[in-house]
Amino acid sequence: MAEENVSATLTITVPIAGVFAVLADPTTHAAIDGTGWVQDPVDRARLSEVGQIFRMDMYHPGHPDGDYQVANKVHVLDPPHAIGWLTGYDPKGDGNLEFGGWFWRYDLTPLGPSTTEVTLTYDWSAVPQSVRAYLEFPPFGPEHLTDSLAHLADLAAPAARAGTTATAAGVRPARRTSR
Repeated sequence: MAEENVSATLTITVPIAGVFAVLADPTTHAAIDGTGWVQDPVDRARLSEVGQIFRMDMYHPGHPDGDYQVANKVHVLDPPHAIGWLTGYDPKGDGNLEFGGWFWRYDLTPLGPSTTEVTLTYDWSAVPQSVRAYLEFPPFGPEHLTDSLAHLADLAAPAARAGTTATAAGVRPARRTSR
């Protein structure tokens, strides 16, 4: 059986609490995203509990509607060491969410008072065959996770220097195109 997850690791010169603060803020997720698909947060509340739902506006040229929305459910929250969410949607528009079996997870390890090792994992091991019949996994190239971690580092560093919590209002890093 082929691998059903991908991960990437980067050491960031930012204290662990600062990196976690950026990840727990949905307003930063578009700036972190390595694909350019994540657009804007619909729900802007900080991620603070397992089970919390936060929605994001998305865009993908291959999606039937182009613009669409996902609902993410926090399933890992261990501040400041780990955060993760399942991605889902509301297929009938009736408020009943379905989750496709894939998730994002960030594991943070302090390497010193101002250095953090961050591992980003995308796991699709619970995706049912019915979904795999029409979606390819992973749906992005290998550079996506490394790009995302580099964007996270770029976003977290200025906030750490300023001693503030980062926000990404109006900030969108240049997206790298497919190679």
